[in-house]
Amino acid sequence: MGDFKKRTTVALILIAILTQFIAFSSVAIPLGKIEQVLQGKVICIDPGHGGTAETDSYRVGPSGEREEWINLRVAVRLGEMLQLAGAEVILTRTSDTFIPLSDRSKIALENKADLFVSIHHNATADPKVNFPIVYFHGSAEENRASVDFGEMVARKLVKHLFKGKGPYSLVSDYTIFSNSGASVLRGTYGIPGIIGEATFFTSPKEEKKLRIPDYNNKEASAYYEAIVTFFEASEAIKISDKEDPSKVDPFEVFQEADRMRPEAKMWKANFLEGKKLLKKGGEAREAEAFDLLTLSARSFPDSYVAKECHELRVEILRRQGKADAVEMEEKRIRYFYP
Repeated sequence: MGDFKKRTTVALILIAILTQFIAFSSVAIPLGKIEQVLQGKVICIDPGHGGTAETDSYRVGPSGEREEWINLRVAVRLGEMLQLAGAEVILTRTSDTFIPLSDRSKIALENKADLFVSIHHNATADPKVNFPIVYFHGSAEENRASVDFGEMVARKLVKHLFKGKGPYSLVSDYTIFSNSGASVLRGTYGIPGIIGEATFFTSPKEEKKLRIPDYNNKEASAYYEAIVTFFEASEAIKISDKEDPSKVDPFEVFQEADRMRPEAKMWKANFLEGKKLLKKGGEAREAEAFDLLTLSARSFPDSYVAKECHELRVEILRRQGKADAVEMEEKRIRYFYP
């Protein structure tokens, strides 16, 4: 048994080294430079959710894989990569346990984190939907560091998980929580941070991939590359005090389970139909287009067409002479859909 344990330990070490070599080799920065970039950096990784399998029937894929399990696997792999490169890593949880949202923020603050990364995976009523969504907190004009980091994360997720092709969304958390944003990002505001929804576990094909350790490693590598690039490229970008969100009227949207409703499945069809009706013109068609575009934005406020839905709504409101509504929508787009 002693020999077996030794062989197992050696194998695990080799796997870790190989994993790290792959991660290093995919970043266009020399290994020594990576260590310099990450040395002394405190990175808080938050594996979303956890410990609610018996009470939460929403975060589960078609064949039973749960989001919180995937989140943890990716977070642990990412933590290992970063630690081997010299960073100090803090995980908000290391097992399938429930951690209150306020405690997750507190962990990042108490450890004086330089970066906060909350790892999630997404769900929707349409099983064909699958693309990355990355959230920053508050306004893009105030939280520039998080927006810049979020852009890096989104692009790396597309590169590693979608072969460099396809859309992604980078949006404020006020697009889905219109009154206050997401708790963990609100609680850590001032630290560059994002919530990353890498893929949709409600896609049967994607759920199968998410069960595979090598695929989890690909996702971890995407975050790893983005983190290295962020610290290597970033200057001291300040995060301003939060004021902008209070200047925008809340746009109420479907929340979590409601986004699984049948009408939520029509988000893209409603967008396309609304766009077509607007192009045809006429007051009646414009009114119908406005309703369809509004429904699309409410059904899927963080989709890759949501920004265009709001832009087309502005066009209709402008034609209708509603200057105040136009100004409000333009603020929404500028602050929340960079």
